[in-house]
Parts: sequence; C-alpha cells; structure tokens
Amino acid sequence: MSRHPPPPALSENPLDPGLYIVATPIGNLRDITLRALDVLSAADLVLAEDTRVAAKLLTAYGLSKKLERYDEHTAERGGLKALAVLAEGGRVALVSDAGTPLVSDPGFRIVREAVAQGSAVYPIPGASALLAGLSVAGLPTDRFMFAGFAPPKSAARRTFFEELAGIRTTLVFFESGPRLASSLADMAAVFGPREAAVARELTKLYETVIRGTLSELAADPRCDTPKGEIVILVGPGREEAATAADADTALADALTRLRPAEAASEVAKALGLPRRDLYRRAMELKQEREA
Repeated sequence: MSRHPPPPALSENPLDPGLYIVATPIGNLRDITLRALDVLSAADLVLAEDTRVAAKLLTAYGLSKKLERYDEHTAERGGLKALAVLAEGGRVALVSDAGTPLVSDPGFRIVREAVAQGSAVYPIPGASALLAGLSVAGLPTDRFMFAGFAPPKSAARRTFFEELAGIRTTLVFFESGPRLASSLADMAAVFGPREAAVARELTKLYETVIRGTLSELAADPRCDTPKGEIVILVGPGREEAATAADADTALADALTRLRPAEAASEVAKALGLPRRDLYRRAMELKQEREA
C-alpha cells in the first residue's frame, strides 16, 4: 500500500484570476479536497507559511509549483510578489502549514491588500483543527469563541482568561505541549469546574481526545507536556440563577419603557423566571413608584 494517495483527476475548468485561500490537511493527507488540488494545480504562485511543508504536500499529489514564503517575517516581500501577479490577472493560492489560513496563521494582510487593489478573493474550505476539535469535544457548539493562543507566562495568561470568564459560550484555544498542563491549571483557577476537552494530533496516527473538568485535565498525566498540535475546548459553565434583586433591577428598568404585563414578559424571557411572579412584582413596584 502506497504511503500517499494517488493524484485524482483534475478539473478541466479554467481557474478564474484571483487570490485563493486554500485549506490544507492538518495531518492526514487524504483530507485535502479535490477543489483545493484544482486550485493548487492551476495557481501561478503559491504563498506558503513554510515552503518546505507546502512542497511535501504538493509532491504527495504530483504537483510542482512556484512557491514563495509568506509569514510574519516575509509578508512584505511575498505580498508584493503576489499582488503583482494578481494585478496582471494571475492566480495566487495562499496555504498555511496545516488547516485553514488566517486561523492563528498569517494571511489577513494579503487578503486586505488584494481586496484594496480590486482583486477577487476566494475561500477554498477544508480541514480546520478548530472545527475538528469542536466536533468531537462533546461540548455545546451552537455558540463558540476562538481565542487562539494564550500568553506564555502564567500571570498574563490568567489575566487573559479572566477577560473571557464572563463569556457564556464554548471557548476554544490552541496550545503547545510544554505549556499544556500549566495552561489547564490556570484555566481551572479562573474558570472553575467547567467541562472541557483536550484534543491532540487530530487526524494523525496518535489522535487523542481527553474529556473531563479543567481540574481533572490539569492533573491528568496524559496532559503533562505531550507532543503534537493541541486544541483546548472549555465549556460555557452553568449560569447562576437570577436573584430577587436581579429581577427587581430588571423590572425597574423595563417599567420605564413598558406596561407591567409587557415588562414581566420581557424580564421572564431574559432571566428565565416565572412570568406570573414577575407580573405581581411589577405591579408592586409600579404602585410603590406612584405612591
């Protein structure tokens, strides 16, 4: 059995001029899309975070293209070459080392500059560690926030987490192996006993997903400086039940705009409290104000 899949038949449709943001596999090379291969085959220039990594992917599918490095250190040089190709009606593909470009990777600047000069920009979706982690974590996915990499030092990291603690949605972070255990410990200290998951080496040979509370994960020996790419997912936690004081405050505000029945309905929906009790309290507050 061959190590890499054979190159599939490429599309014969011509590729329109423009900048193509091409997602590439995060591990398993078979996760490349047919459309991504069409774009890479027809591109006049491929911008790559690391040309060596991109060259391995292209070689696996029998492609040989002109590569230009594009990262935070070479963005100006690579961007100028790409913009010149685009201005002449050429086709440029942007790839990162793995996954979807611009997600914790370089690329925002070249997209903005291409748009500014009137060049078309096309998304070529595919693999994403962010979405792959969400799909297997077992945490709510109706709302989530991607927070990228946390600061490397503990004090700054805790401040970073404190800024996110009040956001009631699943939080997603990228982290390196050497900092995983300490990051989990800081998360447990700031976020409390929230459900979480650590997804490591997604789509690769040693793919691992560990689930539990943040404190359990911080103490898990499997999270002690593991190797590989890591995604940490933190559940939204439980919202505290609204108190009588919360209800009075909300009702007082609503009564400045609405009649008691309408105010009770609005607050009931916002705080998850019984409308009948809120209506009774709204009438009391209204009478107190008018007395």
